[in-house]
Amino acid sequence: MDPMYTLVLWILLDQGTKVLAQKYLTEGLTLYLIPDVFGLCYLKNYGAAWGMLKHMTWLFVLSAIVFAAAILYIYYFRIPKEKHYQGLRILLTLLLAGAIGNAIDRVFRGFVVDFFYFSLIDFPVFNVADCLITVPIALILIFYRKEVSAWLK
Repeated sequence: MDPMYTLVLWILLDQGTKVLAQKYLTEGLTLYLIPDVFGLCYLKNYGAAWGMLKHMTWLFVLSAIVFAAAILYIYYFRIPKEKHYQGLRILLTLLLAGAIGNAIDRVFRGFVVDFFYFSLIDFPVFNVADCLITVPIALILIFYRKEVSAWLK
């Protein structure tokens, strides 16, 4: 089965957790699940990572559209149909879901809902979509670096 069929499920997971964060968390207060290590902290992010480029919604939405088009092109036209590349297809599906999830926030809320917070290392607050973007990128760079660089030429 084509991993792209799970795209909607990942987007729903991302959006569902954001709805729950908005409903049950108070902005600025951290609900610790592991004291002084990890908690939930509702935050409205009007920018990109670490709040960069605040209120540039049009730029982020445009970037998400270009990014999604590039992922779909690579997914359907550049990746060989061999079973060896099934993992890459799954990673690209997760990456696309993350990009769409944050784009939905920007278009319909005007900001991205963030709520995961690792206080132990004072890591910036993030969300499911952010995980769906960063983890696949790291894994692609580790496992498919040579193939991807060849396809992008």
